[in-house]
Amino acid sequence: MHIRRIGDIDVSAIGLGAMPMSIEGRPDEARSLATLHAALDAGVTLVDTADAYHRDAHEVGHNETLIAKALASHDRGGDVLVATKGGHLRPGDGSWTLDGSPRYLKEACEASLRRLGVEAIGLYQFHRPDPKVPYAESVGALRELLDEGKIRMAGISNADPEQIREANGILGGRLVSVQNQFSPAFRSSEPELRLCDELGIAFLPWSPLGGITRAGELGSSYAPFARIAERHGVSPQRVCLAWMLAKSPVVVPIPGASRPETIRDSVAAVDLTLTTEEVAELDAV
Repeated sequence: MHIRRIGDIDVSAIGLGAMPMSIEGRPDEARSLATLHAALDAGVTLVDTADAYHRDAHEVGHNETLIAKALASHDRGGDVLVATKGGHLRPGDGSWTLDGSPRYLKEACEASLRRLGVEAIGLYQFHRPDPKVPYAESVGALRELLDEGKIRMAGISNADPEQIREANGILGGRLVSVQNQFSPAFRSSEPELRLCDELGIAFLPWSPLGGITRAGELGSSYAPFARIAERHGVSPQRVCLAWMLAKSPVVVPIPGASRPETIRDSVAAVDLTLTTEEVAELDAV
């Protein structure tokens, strides 16, 4: 497995986005555990989650609990960096709401600590800016959690360049990751990716293949990915992840998966080398 860096920790160049295993349409627990174990067997050492990755109102933290169970039952579980998030909520009706208040973020972190069964969370990220709360106050809560030793590293998600610079300043240069949506269908995070490359901050693309409902259509929607995939004898999804890895050494894609074969195919992207011309062709899509 090729490695990349988040803060002071080496992680697999491809991570696993665990959200599909806990929201609407999720598989049964046995298949989810098999998927997580397949990821670890393939060398994945970064798993992305959040307290809001659940379906029903009464099961907040479902995904975190699932991950804790999978890691505890695998001999490589101790090698995994779990990245979780706080600041998003799901009332249980399918909607997403926000609470970026310091009080809530600290309470959410404590609850995540209990569910994950750890003394300090490896990477804790502010999930999404809350327009009702000054951004500096939300990020200030992460700084306090860092200083208290409740979290080892701090990151932000769904942030723009100004917020990235502001967060890094508030954290005293300790911002280690930015998790933004980025895929062939969603290119507007290019400025954030470039800024992360400049600052040496890990950039974690979420929904890198287009999201749960669109990932399977990547090749039919974007012909160059299908054409290059056929040339290499691999899936368009694998080409997509290899393209992201080629964009910058700070990029660590976190494709979602709910089947063992899906994460195995994603992980294989680390061994796919695209030519300069191929990367340029995909950049132009």
